[in-house]
Amino acid sequence: MDEVSDMSEHEIYGEQASLGTPLLENQNSSGRQDGQFAQMISCVEQAIEDGILPERIVQGSSGSYFCRNTNGDILGVFKPKNEEPYGHLNPKWGKWIQRHFCCWCYGRDCLPQNQGYLSEAGAWLVDDILGLNIVPKTRVVRLVSPSFHYTRFDRARASAVRSASRRFPETTCFPCLFPNGTLFVDGVYTMVGKRMRQGLPPKIGSFQTFVRGYQDASAVLQKIEFEKLQQETQASLLYQFQSLVVLDYLIRNTDRGNDNWLIKYTPPDEQGEGESIKIAAIDNGLSFPRKHPDNWRAYPYYWSWLFLANFKFTEQIADKLLPILRDEKFFDDLGDRLYALFSQDSRFSRPTFERQMSVIRGQGLNLTKALEQRITPAELVRLPPVTVVMTRPQRRGSSSSLSRRYRQEFTRRPFFQWF
Repeated sequence: MDEVSDMSEHEIYGEQASLGTPLLENQNSSGRQDGQFAQMISCVEQAIEDGILPERIVQGSSGSYFCRNTNGDILGVFKPKNEEPYGHLNPKWGKWIQRHFCCWCYGRDCLPQNQGYLSEAGAWLVDDILGLNIVPKTRVVRLVSPSFHYTRFDRARASAVRSASRRFPETTCFPCLFPNGTLFVDGVYTMVGKRMRQGLPPKIGSFQTFVRGYQDASAVLQKIEFEKLQQETQASLLYQFQSLVVLDYLIRNTDRGNDNWLIKYTPPDEQGEGESIKIAAIDNGLSFPRKHPDNWRAYPYYWSWLFLANFKFTEQIADKLLPILRDEKFFDDLGDRLYALFSQDSRFSRPTFERQMSVIRGQGLNLTKALEQRITPAELVRLPPVTVVMTRPQRRGSSSSLSRRYRQEFTRRPFFQWF
């Protein structure tokens, strides 16, 4: 007992770095891992090993964490799958109360549950394919830290495992004596000796690069006057805002308020130079629904009520996106890449994924019409919701459009349109 009590928290939970598999999905069009991103994950793992643990973010309904490097600088935001709003290890009391006492209003029936981490990575994937450049780079990774929310059993097991490794530091595993090279210690089967797996179980989740100098869009838009911005800045803001509209509409983001997209505004200097503005679209975890909202709530896009939504789609964004959206292979290629991402989930369902793609294709149909007719984003969101459903099953592994047939379906609108 004295040996255990003298051990630090870091020693109890074991080595946290060198998981060996920082990036789980291959999202680059070149087919190669992003070395810079992998290096950033390695810096986070090294910081955790040195005792600089991820810090839980107070805001929001899920367990999300600021991850730092060894200098204490924030590198990104990690959102574990099992700590999502509907995950079984969600650390927020509000969601626990809702799950146990208000189950009748728990969850969004249009969304597959516990796939928020995939939606975060999928939003960046769509942004990258379209070249919108408004979503900070987001990938699916595995991380482990004692500051994450674990069950008492996981923490007790980690302590027992570390204690066993101290008591049997050079023990050799005998598969003939112990199942899978394990030893029954303190009520749990555990690896011993050099082959022993130390520490808490890694958590899978999304890791989004942290952006500095940004504020909530609602706060920035209240401070600046659009008419007083320089013409180049006005055009840049309008283009980026309409890029946000395209992204949210295509992936049918059901949680886009004006507090979860960000703006970084740099005012001009005394010579009137250096003015710039930049938009970042974060919090994309409640996207990619399997159907349009058709029950009580509409989950509207709150940007549709801003003055920026009353400007017609510009020639710049229409010329950029229309050739892509009109290409018959675009949605096939997008589906293949999203399939590679979503299918890594243990609860992945091919029929559910096909319904998600039906919504995306329908959104793309409306979006193409809006860009062709140069209507406003406010008018775009009033178009009837459409799904484009595949009527002939696709052969697994085939990307040929000859094996597909589609039909359009219109969806009834929810009872409440304003929330």
